[in-house]
Amino acid sequence: MMNAKTKNDVERRLSRIVGQIAGVQRMVAEDRYCVDILMQISAVRAALAKASTLLLESHIQTCVTGAFESDDPGDRAAKIDELVRVFDKHCRS
Repeated sequence: MMNAKTKNDVERRLSRIVGQIAGVQRMVAEDRYCVDILMQISAVRAALAKASTLLLESHIQTCVTGAFESDDPGDRAAKIDELVRVFDKHCRS
């Protein structure tokens, strides 16, 4: 489970991202220059990537660390599988 600071930071970032997306929608509706829209989309993607990084870091520091400190080899193996899936998915995007 993520700590309060991380949760607050991610929520704040996601709120900003919602605003950025609304801005991109306005740009499209206003027939703004395509390159300007593409640049804003890139900014949204970067903001999402940062939020993802914060969540991943928190997950590793809490859930994954907890699994590796436990005596349950099944729990450790499950966390490894989970991380592999997350990194695989993350690398595709």
